[in-house]
Amino acid sequence: MDRLQRIVERLEYIEAQMAQGGGDIARLGREYAELRPVVEEIRAYRQALDDLDAARALVADPEMRALAEAEVAEITARLPDMERALQLALLPRDAADARPAILEIRPGTGGEEAALFAADLMRMYQRHAEAHGWSFEVIEEQTSEMGGIRELVARVKGEGVFARLKFESGVHRVQRVPETESGGRIHTSAATVAVLPEAEPVDIVIDPADLRIDTMRSSGAGGQHVNTTDSAVRITHIPSGIVVTSSQKSQHRNRDIAMEVLRARLYDMERQKAQGARSADRAAQVGTGDRSERIRTYNFPQGRVTDHRIGLTLYKLDQVMQGDLDELTDALSADAQARLLAEMT
Repeated sequence: MDRLQRIVERLEYIEAQMAQGGGDIARLGREYAELRPVVEEIRAYRQALDDLDAARALVADPEMRALAEAEVAEITARLPDMERALQLALLPRDAADARPAILEIRPGTGGEEAALFAADLMRMYQRHAEAHGWSFEVIEEQTSEMGGIRELVARVKGEGVFARLKFESGVHRVQRVPETESGGRIHTSAATVAVLPEAEPVDIVIDPADLRIDTMRSSGAGGQHVNTTDSAVRITHIPSGIVVTSSQKSQHRNRDIAMEVLRARLYDMERQKAQGARSADRAAQVGTGDRSERIRTYNFPQGRVTDHRIGLTLYKLDQVMQGDLDELTDALSADAQARLLAEMT
């Protein structure tokens, strides 16, 4: 209860600071938005405990006993759900959940079919973003001759983007008859997805001396897609070996975009190190971001999609490929919350 009181007092302090116009208003506003729903749960829980004490006190009154006993039973029945809601509200938040995300898709094993599947995944995420009112901006795209994707980097912006998309990182496997298969045989191929929280300049400080920046002519599938000016920018971060490319029309814009992606990758590396240190004793953690982990299988002949991390199978592959990922995301989020609650207990 002391901890709950400190949280309430912190919210009241922030409210006073914001009313006076003191401090960093943007930072205080973000903290207020995070704490307000927690404090609402705390106040509701406290009120229920006060009501329970008041009802128990009335049980001794013969005239009020029946009514008081009914109220005691009603409040007592509600308390477990209120306690669970409060526990969930008190779970540690991923500081990156509210940030935009950098989405990277690359084909894995499977040749041209893997590239085509990577393009299908891109369209799936585009539709998912549209359904949630998010923006989906392609930063870098390299296509194959048949319209598949060799590499895609996109920025997804909107409310709670990283919180919803972070569970998509890993290896996505597809089982289907490829367009290139004339014998009707089912092939298995894969694509990798990485979802990185977008980093602020203050999160990652990059020494300009650690960068090698090259300009080059954009490459594409041919025809109108070929850029005839040296506008593409490639930035190499020498200490880490990370290479980022942006091929939009404006060289100045490409430099900004490439730096944003580089910061996101370096920030993700730091997050992975920190998570690894905290969860070295937990081998089966959902959402570790391990790029080599096979997380999901899309089986087209059977119309099913299976998430291997939680053992969930849905026979709604068509809807999923149209961007309906909410049932999967909700289940993964609930499982992650259950693990955190178990640790807290």
